[in-house]
Amino acid sequence: QVQLVESGGGLVQPGGSLTLSCTLSGTIFSAHTMGWYRQAPGKQRELVASISQSSTTNYGDSVKGRFTISRDNAKKTVYLQMNSLKPDDTAVYYCNARNPFTGNNFWGQGTQVTVSS
Repeated sequence: QVQLVESGGGLVQPGGSLTLSCTLSGTIFSAHTMGWYRQAPGKQRELVASISQSSTTNYGDSVKGRFTISRDNAKKTVYLQMNSLKPDDTAVYYCNARNPFTGNNFWGQGTQVTVSS
């Protein structure tokens, strides 16, 4: 059974930092492109950042220069380092694992990030 388990969300003040983690089990981590998406109330889910099997990264325009995605294949974990957080970053953040060869696509349960003073 494939599982994605996220952690690291919470409440942070504007300008602060948080690091999200997501661990994949039940399948081959290194075969998947890993990504973070977010969904704010009343808005569509959007890509925050992704990292391919070869560690090529891609970021949404609103987080470029502030967020960094990385992966540790040995730990089967993807990270999202979030700096200079803004109230607009408030959302539920979802971890995604996608195998580009099989088309399999998996989602985590989501973790809440709230940026507020």
